[in-house]
Amino acid sequence: MTTQRHMPGWIILMGALTAVGPLSIDMYLPAFPAIATEFRATGRVELTLASFFTGLALGQLFYGPVSDRFGRKPPLYFGLTLFVIASIGAALSTDISALTGWRFVQGLGGCAGMVISRAVVRDRCTPQEAARAFSLLILVMGLAPILAPLIGGIIVSHAGWQTIFVVLAAFATLCLLAVWHLLRESHAVQHVHSIALGKVLQDYAHVFRDRAFMRYTLTSSLAFTGMFAYIAGSPHVLMQLHHIPPQHYGWIFGSNAFGLIAASQINARLLRRVDMMVLLRMGVSTVALAGISLAILASFSMLTLPLLLTGLFVFISSLGFISPNASAAALANQGRKAGTASALMGALQFVLATAAGASMSLWHDGSALPLAVVMGVCGAGAWLTLYQGRTAGD
Repeated sequence: MTTQRHMPGWIILMGALTAVGPLSIDMYLPAFPAIATEFRATGRVELTLASFFTGLALGQLFYGPVSDRFGRKPPLYFGLTLFVIASIGAALSTDISALTGWRFVQGLGGCAGMVISRAVVRDRCTPQEAARAFSLLILVMGLAPILAPLIGGIIVSHAGWQTIFVVLAAFATLCLLAVWHLLRESHAVQHVHSIALGKVLQDYAHVFRDRAFMRYTLTSSLAFTGMFAYIAGSPHVLMQLHHIPPQHYGWIFGSNAFGLIAASQINARLLRRVDMMVLLRMGVSTVALAGISLAILASFSMLTLPLLLTGLFVFISSLGFISPNASAAALANQGRKAGTASALMGALQFVLATAAGASMSLWHDGSALPLAVVMGVCGAGAWLTLYQGRTAGD
């Protein structure tokens, strides 16, 4: 892979599979007011997002061991089919409770691509090559937060919010067909594992006790949690506190996503001559500096709009140097349990992200302080986790 200048087709497919989750989040955000109005559910629409995240976190723990036992493709068939069914169910929902339930099922299905794409990369690449592959994967999936809100807004305006879920079902169907016809099975036969509950729990415990895996996974997860805090908190801070119009907020959101994509592609190029650990340390240090700066400025009521936008851009962009390299490092020694390890990695990310979202909601005080402090804690936590493990000799 290191000698290829073009993007391999299988990486494009892995990016599309990974994008199913982000598309399911970002595309329907512009539909919140319409859903709340139709179902008379003001204040309850957010539960549909929480239920989706719950499905994402729990579902990953299922697909990991199953993919280690049956190969990478069969769980993808199941997950994508479940996602299509749930998307249609969401489109046909007649009340907010039904929509919340279908969103949970949608999360259970949509996370299959997120788990198994990481495992496929680990199956087919060396650690340094895997870091490049994850960077290229971000290029594909990173288009979701740029395009999805714009597409969702257009669909809501012209065809109703239900059509968003029809479009998601169609996208997942195309992914399912591509997996069937184009994806080569990457899981070696000799790696077949039992999926008895006791053995599955034993495998998870074994991976959980791997200090190197946990070091890189927690580093990446804490940085990811900072991004989730930004997704959850920035609409209030930017549109309500700083009175930025919704259409301009979309451009800000998209520019930060573009920064993430650009950084990941710079990371991919640098990996041809720079060790991935050097780039990982650089990214984590930058995230910590950006997050802590935001927290300090907000604490002293000095966080002006230009400083806020700069800090957010630096924080989000730096994830392009963290996620690919940390993922590759975490999975480097997990060949026989790549699916299980990938599942645990994803579940931990969403558990921490959900906890951060809950803390911001409970702390909500009408200012930018909760967002800035959570991002600061996440950045500092990622830095401490990475360097504490390094000091310990992992």
